[in-house]
Amino acid sequence: MKGTTGEQRMILTREDLVQGLRGCGLQAGSTVIAHSSMRKLGFIVGGAETLVRALLDVVGEEGTIVLPSQTWKNLDPETGVHGEEPEAWWPIIREHWPAYDKAVTPSIGMGAAAETLRAWPGAERSDHPARSFAAVGKHAAEVTRDHDLRNIFGDGSPLAKLYELDGDILLIGVGHDKNTSLHLAEYRANYPGKRLATENSAIMVDGKRSWVAYETLAVDDADFVRLGELYEREHGIVPQRIGGAEVRLLKQRPLIDWAVNWMNANRS
Repeated sequence: MKGTTGEQRMILTREDLVQGLRGCGLQAGSTVIAHSSMRKLGFIVGGAETLVRALLDVVGEEGTIVLPSQTWKNLDPETGVHGEEPEAWWPIIREHWPAYDKAVTPSIGMGAAAETLRAWPGAERSDHPARSFAAVGKHAAEVTRDHDLRNIFGDGSPLAKLYELDGDILLIGVGHDKNTSLHLAEYRANYPGKRLATENSAIMVDGKRSWVAYETLAVDDADFVRLGELYEREHGIVPQRIGGAEVRLLKQRPLIDWAVNWMNANRS
C-alpha cells in the first residue's frame, strides 16, 4: 500500500513481526537491547504494544528485552536540552523540574516501544535520573540494578551488564547513531580527548527533591555511523528487512571490543 508521501508501506501483524525477527536471527533466550523506528517498519496492527509482544514472543521466558528509557530533559538547561526555551526560564526549570521517579517518570524521545516497555507489567527500570534503561524478562532485575549516578554507560551500567550476559543489539529501522551500546566502548577506550563533564539532575535525596551535580564521562556519538559502517563491512554483516525497515542484529561483545580498539586508534 502507498503512504501519503508515495512510499511503499507494509501492514504488519504480530505474527509477521515474530517471523521477521526470527528471520533476522533473534532467538529464544536472547538478552537483547533494541532500538527501533516504528514508522520505518510500516503500519503495525496494534502499534507499539504489538512490537513489544512480538519481541517477547521471540525471546521467550528465558530471554530479556532491554530498551533505553532515558529522561534526558532532566539535565541542566545550560546543556541545551531545553534549547527552545528562553534563558530567563532556566532558574525556574532548575528549581521545579520533577525529581526522577522510575515508576512514574515517562521516557523522553525514546519512541513508543520504549515507553510501552517501561510501563509493561513486571518491567524493571534503572535508577539513573537522565539515562535510565527499562527491561522485561529473566535478567531484567540484574540488568537494571545499581545504575550509579556518575557511571551512565560504563562498567557496572546496564550496557555493561548486557556485555557480561553476552547479549545482542537489535537495530530496527535505525542506524548506529542510535546504537547506545557504543557508549560503553567510549568508557573503555583511551583517546586523547576523553574527558569528564559535570551534569545536574533533579533526584530525591532523603525524601526531598534536590538538584544534584555529578561528574561523568562526556560522551560523543559523532563517529558512531562511520564506526558502525566499518564494522559491518569488515565483519560481513548484511542488513535484513522487516516491512519497510532495514534490521541489524549484532552480538554486543565483539562490537564493543572492536570499537574500543578503533576509538583508541582513530579518536583525537
